[in-house]
Amino acid sequence: MKPWCQHLPMIVTLTLSGAAIVHGPIAQLPDYHNFADQSLLFGIPHFADVISNLGFVLVALWGLARLAPCTRHESIANGWAGYRLFLIALLLTGVGSSYYHLAPDNARLVWDRLPIALACGGLLAGVWGDTRNRSSTVPSVLLAIAAVLSVGWWHVTERAGAGDLRPYLLLQGLPLLLIPLWQWIHDRPRAERLAFTYALAIYALAKLAELGDHPIARATGMLSGHTLKHLLASAAAAFIVAALIRRIRQVPLGVKLPPTAASHSTFSPSERITSQ
Repeated sequence: MKPWCQHLPMIVTLTLSGAAIVHGPIAQLPDYHNFADQSLLFGIPHFADVISNLGFVLVALWGLARLAPCTRHESIANGWAGYRLFLIALLLTGVGSSYYHLAPDNARLVWDRLPIALACGGLLAGVWGDTRNRSSTVPSVLLAIAAVLSVGWWHVTERAGAGDLRPYLLLQGLPLLLIPLWQWIHDRPRAERLAFTYALAIYALAKLAELGDHPIARATGMLSGHTLKHLLASAAAAFIVAALIRRIRQVPLGVKLPPTAASHSTFSPSERITSQ
Protein backbone atom coordinates (compact mmCIF):
# COMPACT_ATOMS: atom_id res chain seq x y z
CA MET A 1 0.00 0.00 0.00
CA LYS A 2 1.13 3.56 -0.73
CA PRO A 3 0.05 5.46 2.42
CA TRP A 4 1.04 8.87 1.05
CA CYS A 5 -1.73 8.72 -1.56
CA GLN A 6 -4.44 6.79 0.29
CA HIS A 7 -6.74 9.82 0.26
CA LEU A 8 -6.60 10.27 -3.53
CA PRO A 9 -9.76 8.20 -4.23
CA MET A 10 -11.77 10.35 -1.83
CA ILE A 11 -10.34 13.51 -3.38
CA VAL A 12 -11.27 12.26 -6.87
CA THR A 13 -14.81 11.36 -5.74
CA LEU A 14 -15.38 14.70 -4.01
CA THR A 15 -13.91 16.62 -6.94
CA LEU A 16 -16.19 14.92 -9.48
CA SER A 17 -19.20 15.29 -7.19
CA GLY A 18 -18.42 18.97 -6.67
CA ALA A 19 -17.98 19.50 -10.40
CA ALA A 20 -21.38 17.86 -11.01
CA ILE A 21 -23.02 20.14 -8.46
CA VAL A 22 -21.43 23.25 -9.95
CA HIS A 23 -22.29 22.17 -13.50
CA GLY A 24 -25.97 21.84 -12.78
CA PRO A 25 -28.52 19.35 -14.15
CA ILE A 26 -27.50 17.24 -17.16
CA ALA A 27 -30.51 16.54 -19.34
CA GLN A 28 -31.00 13.54 -21.58
CA LEU A 29 -30.54 14.34 -25.26
CA PRO A 30 -33.92 15.18 -26.83
CA ASP A 31 -33.45 12.59 -29.60
CA TYR A 32 -31.98 9.92 -27.32
CA HIS A 33 -34.48 7.22 -28.43
CA ASN A 34 -33.75 7.80 -32.12
CA PHE A 35 -31.29 4.97 -32.68
CA ALA A 36 -29.57 4.27 -35.97
CA ASP A 37 -30.55 0.60 -35.97
CA GLN A 38 -33.99 0.41 -37.60
CA SER A 39 -33.66 -3.20 -38.76
CA LEU A 40 -36.52 -5.68 -38.55
CA LEU A 41 -35.64 -9.38 -38.60
CA PHE A 42 -37.72 -12.38 -37.50
CA GLY A 43 -40.38 -9.92 -36.39
CA ILE A 44 -37.98 -8.24 -33.93
CA PRO A 45 -37.72 -4.45 -34.33
CA HIS A 46 -34.30 -2.86 -33.89
CA PHE A 47 -32.97 -6.39 -34.24
CA ALA A 48 -29.23 -5.67 -33.93
CA ASP A 49 -29.62 -3.46 -30.85
CA VAL A 50 -31.84 -6.10 -29.22
CA ILE A 51 -29.91 -9.26 -30.08
CA SER A 52 -26.50 -7.76 -29.24
CA ASN A 53 -27.57 -7.79 -25.59
CA LEU A 54 -27.16 -11.56 -25.66
CA GLY A 55 -23.47 -10.95 -24.94
CA PHE A 56 -24.28 -9.59 -21.47
CA VAL A 57 -26.39 -12.63 -20.68
CA LEU A 58 -23.74 -15.11 -21.84
CA VAL A 59 -20.91 -13.42 -19.92
CA ALA A 60 -23.03 -13.21 -16.77
CA LEU A 61 -24.02 -16.89 -16.94
CA TRP A 62 -20.41 -17.86 -17.59
CA GLY A 63 -19.24 -15.87 -14.58
CA LEU A 64 -21.94 -17.18 -12.25
CA ALA A 65 -21.38 -20.78 -13.35
CA ARG A 66 -17.63 -20.63 -12.81
CA LEU A 67 -17.42 -18.36 -9.76
CA ALA A 68 -20.54 -19.09 -7.69
CA PRO A 69 -19.23 -22.55 -6.58
CA CYS A 70 -16.01 -20.87 -5.38
CA THR A 71 -17.40 -18.07 -3.21
CA ARG A 72 -15.21 -19.07 -0.25
CA HIS A 73 -12.08 -19.21 -2.36
CA GLU A 74 -9.31 -17.13 -0.81
CA SER A 75 -8.74 -15.13 -3.98
CA ILE A 76 -12.31 -13.83 -4.44
CA ALA A 77 -13.97 -14.20 -1.02
CA ASN A 78 -13.57 -10.55 0.01
CA GLY A 79 -14.86 -9.11 -3.24
CA TRP A 80 -17.50 -11.75 -3.96
CA ALA A 81 -20.54 -9.79 -2.69
CA GLY A 82 -19.66 -7.00 -5.10
CA TYR A 83 -18.83 -9.30 -7.99
CA ARG A 84 -22.06 -11.25 -7.42
CA LEU A 85 -24.01 -8.00 -7.68
CA PHE A 86 -22.03 -7.15 -10.82
CA LEU A 87 -22.83 -10.50 -12.49
CA ILE A 88 -26.52 -10.50 -11.56
CA ALA A 89 -26.82 -6.90 -12.77
CA LEU A 90 -25.03 -7.87 -15.98
CA LEU A 91 -27.61 -10.60 -16.57
CA LEU A 92 -30.41 -8.11 -15.89
CA THR A 93 -28.75 -5.62 -18.25
CA GLY A 94 -29.13 -8.09 -21.10
CA VAL A 95 -32.82 -8.52 -20.27
CA GLY A 96 -33.57 -4.87 -19.50
CA SER A 97 -31.72 -3.46 -22.48
CA SER A 98 -33.43 -5.90 -24.84
CA TYR A 99 -36.81 -4.91 -23.42
CA TYR A 100 -35.99 -1.23 -23.89
CA HIS A 101 -34.71 -1.52 -27.46
CA LEU A 102 -37.82 -3.36 -28.63
CA ALA A 103 -39.75 -0.09 -28.23
CA PRO A 104 -37.49 2.69 -26.90
CA ASP A 105 -39.12 5.21 -24.56
CA ASN A 106 -38.46 6.70 -21.12
CA ALA A 107 -40.63 4.21 -19.26
CA ARG A 108 -38.64 1.26 -20.64
CA LEU A 109 -35.34 3.10 -20.30
CA VAL A 110 -35.60 2.82 -16.51
CA TRP A 111 -35.18 -0.95 -16.83
CA ASP A 112 -32.15 -0.47 -19.07
CA ARG A 113 -30.36 2.04 -16.85
CA LEU A 114 -31.11 0.44 -13.49
CA PRO A 115 -29.12 -2.79 -14.01
CA ILE A 116 -26.26 -0.81 -15.61
CA ALA A 117 -26.05 1.36 -12.48
CA LEU A 118 -26.18 -1.76 -10.28
CA ALA A 119 -23.36 -3.36 -12.31
CA CYS A 120 -21.17 -0.29 -11.82
CA GLY A 121 -21.87 -0.31 -8.09
CA GLY A 122 -21.15 -4.03 -7.83
CA LEU A 123 -17.84 -3.69 -9.65
CA LEU A 124 -16.78 -0.83 -7.38
CA ALA A 125 -17.70 -2.87 -4.29
CA GLY A 126 -15.88 -5.97 -5.53
CA VAL A 127 -12.62 -4.16 -6.20
CA TRP A 128 -12.98 -2.29 -2.89
CA GLY A 129 -13.13 -5.64 -1.08
CA ASP A 130 -10.18 -7.02 -3.04
CA THR A 131 -7.91 -4.06 -2.43
CA ARG A 132 -8.67 -3.79 1.28
CA ASN A 133 -8.94 -7.50 2.08
CA ARG A 134 -12.31 -6.83 3.67
CA SER A 135 -15.81 -8.10 2.95
CA SER A 136 -17.57 -6.14 0.23
CA THR A 137 -21.05 -6.91 1.57
CA VAL A 138 -21.74 -3.51 3.15
CA PRO A 139 -20.32 -1.49 0.21
CA SER A 140 -22.41 -3.66 -2.14
CA VAL A 141 -25.61 -2.83 -0.27
CA LEU A 142 -24.78 0.87 -0.07
CA LEU A 143 -23.81 1.11 -3.73
CA ALA A 144 -26.89 -0.86 -4.79
CA ILE A 145 -29.01 1.69 -2.95
CA ALA A 146 -27.05 4.50 -4.60
CA ALA A 147 -27.63 2.89 -8.01
CA VAL A 148 -31.38 2.67 -7.48
CA LEU A 149 -31.52 6.26 -6.23
CA SER A 150 -29.45 7.55 -9.18
CA VAL A 151 -31.88 6.09 -11.72
CA GLY A 152 -34.86 7.02 -9.58
CA TRP A 153 -33.64 10.63 -9.45
CA TRP A 154 -33.40 10.78 -13.24
CA HIS A 155 -36.84 9.20 -13.67
CA VAL A 156 -38.57 11.57 -11.24
CA THR A 157 -36.89 14.69 -12.60
CA GLU A 158 -37.52 13.58 -16.18
CA ARG A 159 -41.23 13.20 -15.50
CA ALA A 160 -41.20 16.64 -13.91
CA GLY A 161 -39.83 18.05 -17.15
CA ALA A 162 -36.27 18.73 -15.97
CA GLY A 163 -34.41 15.41 -16.23
CA ASP A 164 -31.09 15.20 -14.42
CA LEU A 165 -28.57 12.45 -15.19
CA ARG A 166 -25.78 13.63 -12.88
CA PRO A 167 -25.96 10.88 -10.21
CA TYR A 168 -26.30 8.17 -12.85
CA LEU A 169 -23.39 9.48 -14.92
CA LEU A 170 -21.25 9.89 -11.80
CA LEU A 171 -21.83 6.26 -10.85
CA GLN A 172 -20.80 5.19 -14.35
CA GLY A 173 -17.72 7.39 -14.40
CA LEU A 174 -16.27 6.63 -10.97
CA PRO A 175 -15.23 3.00 -11.74
CA LEU A 176 -13.08 4.25 -14.64
CA LEU A 177 -11.00 6.30 -12.19
CA LEU A 178 -11.33 4.67 -8.77
CA ILE A 179 -10.67 1.05 -9.77
CA PRO A 180 -7.21 1.58 -11.32
CA LEU A 181 -6.40 4.06 -8.55
CA TRP A 182 -7.33 1.61 -5.77
CA GLN A 183 -5.42 -1.20 -7.43
CA TRP A 184 -2.31 0.96 -7.82
CA ILE A 185 -2.44 2.32 -4.25
CA HIS A 186 -2.86 -1.15 -2.76
CA ASP A 187 -0.24 -2.80 -5.00
CA ARG A 188 -2.46 -5.36 -6.67
CA PRO A 189 -0.70 -7.82 -9.02
CA ARG A 190 0.34 -6.34 -12.36
CA ALA A 191 -1.61 -8.90 -14.40
CA GLU A 192 -4.79 -8.17 -12.46
CA ARG A 193 -4.37 -4.44 -12.89
CA LEU A 194 -3.79 -4.87 -16.62
CA ALA A 195 -6.90 -7.02 -17.02
CA PHE A 196 -9.09 -4.42 -15.33
CA THR A 197 -7.38 -1.60 -17.24
CA TYR A 198 -8.14 -3.33 -20.55
CA ALA A 199 -11.74 -3.89 -19.46
CA LEU A 200 -12.24 -0.27 -18.42
CA ALA A 201 -10.58 1.00 -21.59
CA ILE A 202 -12.89 -1.16 -23.72
CA TYR A 203 -15.88 0.13 -21.75
CA ALA A 204 -14.74 3.71 -22.39
CA LEU A 205 -14.63 2.88 -26.11
CA ALA A 206 -18.14 1.47 -25.79
CA LYS A 207 -19.37 4.79 -24.42
CA LEU A 208 -17.72 6.61 -27.32
CA ALA A 209 -19.38 4.23 -29.77
CA GLU A 210 -22.71 5.01 -28.14
CA LEU A 211 -22.18 8.73 -28.79
CA GLY A 212 -21.34 7.97 -32.43
CA ASP A 213 -24.36 5.78 -33.07
CA HIS A 214 -25.48 7.34 -36.37
CA PRO A 215 -22.01 8.29 -37.76
CA ILE A 216 -20.72 4.74 -37.18
CA ALA A 217 -23.81 3.30 -38.87
CA ARG A 218 -23.25 5.53 -41.90
CA ALA A 219 -19.55 4.65 -42.02
CA THR A 220 -19.98 0.87 -41.74
CA GLY A 221 -23.29 0.54 -43.55
CA MET A 222 -24.26 -2.38 -41.32
CA LEU A 223 -23.19 -1.86 -37.69
CA SER A 224 -24.55 1.03 -35.63
CA GLY A 225 -22.63 2.69 -32.82
CA HIS A 226 -25.13 1.52 -30.21
CA THR A 227 -24.92 -2.09 -31.34
CA LEU A 228 -21.14 -1.78 -31.20
CA LYS A 229 -21.46 -0.35 -27.70
CA HIS A 230 -23.26 -3.51 -26.56
CA LEU A 231 -20.60 -5.76 -28.08
CA LEU A 232 -17.70 -3.77 -26.59
CA ALA A 233 -19.30 -3.55 -23.15
CA SER A 234 -19.87 -7.33 -23.20
CA ALA A 235 -16.20 -7.82 -24.09
CA ALA A 236 -15.18 -5.55 -21.21
CA ALA A 237 -17.25 -7.62 -18.79
CA ALA A 238 -15.70 -10.80 -20.22
CA PHE A 239 -12.20 -9.48 -19.44
CA ILE A 240 -13.20 -9.00 -15.80
CA VAL A 241 -14.83 -12.42 -15.50
CA ALA A 242 -11.79 -14.06 -17.10
CA ALA A 243 -9.49 -12.30 -14.62
CA LEU A 244 -11.55 -13.56 -11.67
CA ILE A 245 -11.64 -17.13 -13.03
CA ARG A 246 -7.88 -16.98 -13.52
CA ARG A 247 -7.46 -16.20 -9.82
CA ILE A 248 -9.30 -19.28 -8.59
CA ARG A 249 -7.27 -21.42 -10.99
CA GLN A 250 -3.94 -20.05 -9.85
CA VAL A 251 -4.41 -20.01 -6.08
CA PRO A 252 -5.20 -23.50 -4.73
CA LEU A 253 -8.38 -23.67 -2.63
CA GLY A 254 -7.62 -23.78 1.07
CA VAL A 255 -4.26 -22.02 0.84
CA LYS A 256 -4.17 -19.29 3.48
CA LEU A 257 -1.75 -16.50 2.76
CA PRO A 258 -1.13 -13.23 4.61
CA PRO A 259 -3.05 -10.34 2.97
CA THR A 260 0.00 -8.76 1.33
CA ALA A 261 1.45 -12.06 0.17
CA ALA A 262 -1.93 -13.18 -1.14
CA SER A 263 -2.37 -10.12 -3.29
CA HIS A 264 1.05 -10.49 -4.87
CA SER A 265 1.10 -14.25 -5.34
CA THR A 266 -2.15 -14.51 -7.26
CA PHE A 267 -0.29 -14.24 -10.56
CA SER A 268 3.19 -15.31 -9.51
CA PRO A 269 4.17 -18.70 -10.93
CA SER A 270 7.07 -19.23 -8.54
CA GLU A 271 4.97 -18.55 -5.43
CA ARG A 272 2.14 -20.73 -6.78
CA ILE A 273 4.50 -23.68 -7.07
CA THR A 274 5.81 -23.05 -3.54
CA SER A 275 2.28 -22.90 -2.10
CA GLN A 276 1.41 -26.19 -3.73
